[in-house]
Amino acid sequence: MHKKLLIFIPHLDIGGVEKNFFLISNYLSKKFDDVSVITINSEFKKKLSKKIKLISPNSKRWKNSTIYTKYIISIFLLIKTLLVNNNYVLLSFQANWYAIIIAKIFGRKIISRSNTAPEGWSKNNFKKTLYKYIINLADTILVNSIEFKKNLKKNFNVNAVCIYNPINKSSVLKLGHVRKKIKFFKSKKNLRILNIGRLTNQKNQLLILKSIKYLKNQIPIKVIIVGKGENYSVLKNYIQQNNLNNKVLLTNGLSNPYPYIKHCDFFLLSSNYEGLPNVLLEAQCFKKIIISTKCPTGPQEILLNGKAGIFFKMNDFKDLSKKIIYVYKNKNKMITKVNTGYNNLHRFDEKKNLKMYYQIILKHFK
Repeated sequence: MHKKLLIFIPHLDIGGVEKNFFLISNYLSKKFDDVSVITINSEFKKKLSKKIKLISPNSKRWKNSTIYTKYIISIFLLIKTLLVNNNYVLLSFQANWYAIIIAKIFGRKIISRSNTAPEGWSKNNFKKTLYKYIINLADTILVNSIEFKKNLKKNFNVNAVCIYNPINKSSVLKLGHVRKKIKFFKSKKNLRILNIGRLTNQKNQLLILKSIKYLKNQIPIKVIIVGKGENYSVLKNYIQQNNLNNKVLLTNGLSNPYPYIKHCDFFLLSSNYEGLPNVLLEAQCFKKIIISTKCPTGPQEILLNGKAGIFFKMNDFKDLSKKIIYVYKNKNKMITKVNTGYNNLHRFDEKKNLKMYYQIILKHFK
């Protein structure tokens, strides 16, 4: 019987999860004859291989709805698809709980890819029990860092498989070499800092602004924060109320942020938790200094426990400020850390890690 691969990702945007989704899906379309994707955001169709069948609502009215509305509509499409053709192996990128339950109801095999650790759930016994029960129903659980794998085993007794986020160094560098003037980063006399990420509490960009407020009269500094999200107004108001307009540029998302990485002095990650932040790998491709929180999970693994970057205490803007001043005064001392990070990017090699996806999915077709 001809088996098909069905990929479930209700909400598409511009971010690390989506970058991995496009890369993985297009690769799998070369390996399997029949690949379909369920998502609300059909406007991203051009980024998918023509071999991939897109299952989306006919109406575009849903693309600007809330994430949870997109989940509900996508779940309906998933049920409808399995009712018509039950001969699928399912790979879920989002809404994993729902995808797992539906797959089991229909008796289908499911590979669940978790992108971010369920931070804080280990302290809530009800959520912990529910998560532990549902996630273990999946035939295979994929995670993107070894620390994440250990986290799931320790807190939820989940046996996961780690596949690092695949990255193509040459493709990243090519996108960064687009001729684009970054006026805000024009003067090399300033310490040019960059943050890229969704504007949410998880990414904690407010911490960066508190640090810049603390530092604004101490060192020449320019900061660009690239992202879209629910905290845009909060961050914009903080910048205006604290007279940081000449220090901080807040952009409302970018289709190509790589020239910004190319022109910054160092990249700053302020997250409270992660999975495996792609943006740190991209910064390493450009041989940039990295300052990051020691949050779960991913940064410690990417930065080799400090051999390839500098850590600061979570939610401590004064400690962050100290680390920024240290980098400003000791840029030359960072060269060894930068080279260590760059020379260890082979762990995230695109071909090697995509092949692992293929091998694991292939087993479920047997």
